[in-house]
Amino acid sequence: MIQLLALTVQLRLVGAALIGMGLLHVVVPRVLDWPGDLGSTSLLTRQVSYAHLFFIGLTCVLLGALPLAFARELLSGDPLPTVLLCGQTLFWGLRWAMEFVYFSPRLWRGHRLRTAGHVALSVLWTWVTAVFAVATVHAAG
Repeated sequence: MIQLLALTVQLRLVGAALIGMGLLHVVVPRVLDWPGDLGSTSLLTRQVSYAHLFFIGLTCVLLGALPLAFARELLSGDPLPTVLLCGQTLFWGLRWAMEFVYFSPRLWRGHRLRTAGHVALSVLWTWVTAVFAVATVHAAG
């Protein structure tokens, strides 16, 4: 159990979770009924939406691959890995903030599945941000 708390293990777990999140983007359009919602929009809007979705998913996979494959190297204290950890902390910290600042509670209140999604994403982004923040402090210290 103590090993699960080790920072390298947490970084690898975060990496795996981010890769999983990126791969889940394949089903996001169906889950959120994008074909129905975007059907009445212009071709440009539809294509931009799907292109952004693809690149967000790819970004999650790539940002997850880094700690999954290079957890020890990220904690080395060298300048480049420390900057990468700082960037990940900022990126995922902003994603965490978006969950509370940008997304309206009207989107999930009163809907069990959406409320569960909001809670799960809030926990996920809190954990991801905390692990990267602790890793940044460790590497910089």
